Amino acid sequence: MPNCGETWEISGVKSDVSVVDSGELEGKPLDELLETHKDELVGKKVYAHFGNIFPLLVKFIDANEDLSIQVHPDDVLGKKRHNSFGKTEMWYVIEADPGSTLIAGFNRELNEQLYLDKFNSGHLTDILNKEDVKAGDVFFLPAGRVHTIGKGLLIAEIQQTSDITYRIYDFDRVDDKGNKRELHTEEALAAIDYKHYPEYKTSYQPEKDKTVKLVSCPYFTTNLLDFTKGTTKDYSNLDSFVIHVCVEGEYVVKHNGSSYPVKMGECILLPKTINHLELETTIGFKILESFIE
Repeated sequence: MPNCGETWEISGVKSDVSVVDSGELEGKPLDELLETHKDELVGKKVYAHFGNIFPLLVKFIDANEDLSIQVHPDDVLGKKRHNSFGKTEMWYVIEADPGSTLIAGFNRELNEQLYLDKFNSGHLTDILNKEDVKAGDVFFLPAGRVHTIGKGLLIAEIQQTSDITYRIYDFDRVDDKGNKRELHTEEALAAIDYKHYPEYKTSYQPEKDKTVKLVSCPYFTTNLLDFTKGTTKDYSNLDSFVIHVCVEGEYVVKHNGSSYPVKMGECILLPKTINHLELETTIGFKILESFIE
């Protein structure tokens, strides 16, 4: 596929529902599995809250150029305007070209009028917080935080199930017909968090052969598993599905006598009913492990 900069790996969004890739359920769409298996797939608490809507969306984003500056609504605004969830998300940087940057939040305290003054004068980028980026960096982006991914970045994104985006600025780019992309200036005003925060990059201490928590919020928890050897996982005390996103290396999931190989760039969805499994590897792996607490 030419110019494919984004893939949706695990999705319950109605227009782009994931299907099972292999095994006895090969070809089955995620929404059908959820309707059939309910809390056996996602957990009792998750199913009671979300019903037949799978609550998380997992993407890979490969930016060959700076993406547009965007913001997403929270649950309240998303429900009011679009009958949708809001969009809180996180990024894990898999690869970063030298000198790569991204934008997250503002570099000063603002309000709507100060923001509009900069926007209307053509100086929006002056107030945006730009971050230097390297592989392994993590950014948590609550709904309302202005952001964009810069060129040269390969990112794994974990987010609420929502496809609502307000495009704020697209660097005045035009298509081959000379047309600029649509902006959502007015819609964005009520969605933006104008506060300034001292830190936008998520701080964590990498550790080999341990589970390290990266992000914990009401919408998802994500851990990093950076292992040089095999390990076992016990999810029996967790009332949730679990998603693995392999961002480096490869491993084999072993459960009830069956083996499932996973390599970099692949994702697996573990239903609530799978509580114990083994992860075997010969070269090591890094996994983003996500669930709902």
